[in-house]
Amino acid sequence: MQTITHGARGLQLIWRLNTDRLLFVGTLGAALMIGAALSSL
Repeated sequence: MQTITHGARGLQLIWRLNTDRLLFVGTLGAALMIGAALSSL
């Protein structure tokens, strides 16, 4: 039971890190698109 708990905790940590990375990439992409849109005006 303890192994399952530790495994679930590890998966939760990996999930948090991946969502943080995806959020960062999404924010960076949005900033680049907004910058490109503003520079074309």
